[in-house]
Amino acid sequence: MATLKDVAKLAHCDISTVSRALNNSAPVHPETRARIMAAVKELGYKPNMIAKSLKMGRRNLIAFISPTIRLNIFSDLSVEIQREAEKMGYQTLIINTKADAVTEAKCLTDLRGMVDGIIIASTGQNNRLIRDIAGDGVAVIQLIRKQDEKISSVISNYYDATKEAVRFLHKKGCRHIGMLHGNENVKPFEERLKGYRKITRELHLPEIIAGTQAFTVPGFHDGLNGVKQLLEMDPDLDAVLASTDLQGLGALRALKELDISCPEKIKIISLTGFSLGPMLETSMTSMEVPSPEMGKAALRLLIDQIESGDKKKPSLQHIVFNATLTERETT
Repeated sequence: MATLKDVAKLAHCDISTVSRALNNSAPVHPETRARIMAAVKELGYKPNMIAKSLKMGRRNLIAFISPTIRLNIFSDLSVEIQREAEKMGYQTLIINTKADAVTEAKCLTDLRGMVDGIIIASTGQNNRLIRDIAGDGVAVIQLIRKQDEKISSVISNYYDATKEAVRFLHKKGCRHIGMLHGNENVKPFEERLKGYRKITRELHLPEIIAGTQAFTVPGFHDGLNGVKQLLEMDPDLDAVLASTDLQGLGALRALKELDISCPEKIKIISLTGFSLGPMLETSMTSMEVPSPEMGKAALRLLIDQIESGDKKKPSLQHIVFNATLTERETT
């Protein structure tokens, strides 16, 4: 059975253009319209329920594009967004890009014209495409990662959270505080690194940094290998900042393999606490990012954009939430 995408391909235009032509929702150049109608006839395309709903000017469908949904804050956010969206009469597509820019671009292109809005934690490699989609009238909100200043966002204060974590460890007597890092081109990791370097200079502490530069969300093996790297850099290591709980879990495993006690010898703090942290065998101290509130805030911004209709669109907004330090067994 032919799809809207098949029609767009045969007519050499975007899916959104096909939607506009079939539903008379916006002007389409006569030559383009003629190609579209010829493609519809040739393929025997029949509009599905989504296409029919376009006649009403809204699909009541949104997408959450995430770099991963595997045991981290993004899995918490996907649940929260889907639950809250249903209360507001919207269905949600949850899409995992595996932090790959090419996959992300394909997902964005496929969704163009098919959803009312997109909440995205992007790689930062497709800013032009995202801006173009927003320019087509699709509501777009950045969540967790503010990769583009021209698109509204909901994030946490990663810079201050990192500084607070280091101060906390310093008060605990730690003087060799290592950081398990992520890719510096992804905003949260960039901001954490800035905060770490700022506070270690202020406290006259050494910089001890290890981690991955891959476009991924740091996970278990990054923590496992990263702690071993930190110990090679500084055998006197007495504390570790992990970017994620899974990275922290890997760090705990590394300490166990090396027969190093936690927290007596080395303390660990996760900089992105989520629902896994309190349930670990050794519960993890973390900078708790308020993911439920952030998910709700992003959804509210998105729905406001969608339901503004032909009215003036809401102004650009960048909402910042603070993390809260919750002490558990790893410190």
